[in-house]
Amino acid sequence: MRQADIEEGRVEGLSAAEKKELAVLRRRTRQLEQENDILKRAAANFARENMLPTKILAGP
Repeated sequence: MRQADIEEGRVEGLSAAEKKELAVLRRRTRQLEQENDILKRAAANFARENMLPTKILAGP
């Protein structure tokens, strides 16, 4: 009964469609946060590789 009241606008709350959308958006946010973390780690690794001393090769 409560969900029906929400759907009809008699009671405040999230409709079924809004709940579904919220779940999708939360899932997408989690995915983007994980991808962002991976990219940060990769950037740190590349930066660390560029900071390592390089050997100077003697020419012939």
